[in-house]
Amino acid sequence: MADKENRYEDNTKGKFFVDDQCIDCDLCRETAPDNFTRQEDGGYSYVYKQPETDEERALCEEALEGCPVEAIGDDGDE
Repeated sequence: MADKENRYEDNTKGKFFVDDQCIDCDLCRETAPDNFTRQEDGGYSYVYKQPETDEERALCEEALEGCPVEAIGDDGDE
């Protein structure tokens, strides 16, 4: 389970976040490209835009559920 104490600083403030367990598998970026992006130098994903629509929220939830290392959390700062 993702730990907000270990969340990357790159994450935009809000409900969803990625922590330091990310293995850069690309699943979240493929699932919700409007919300996740890659930090090129560090080789990990992060949330660059919190979901603004029900569709975006559903795709972020799908990415969270599909993350192979459970690096995506949904209890960040509201």
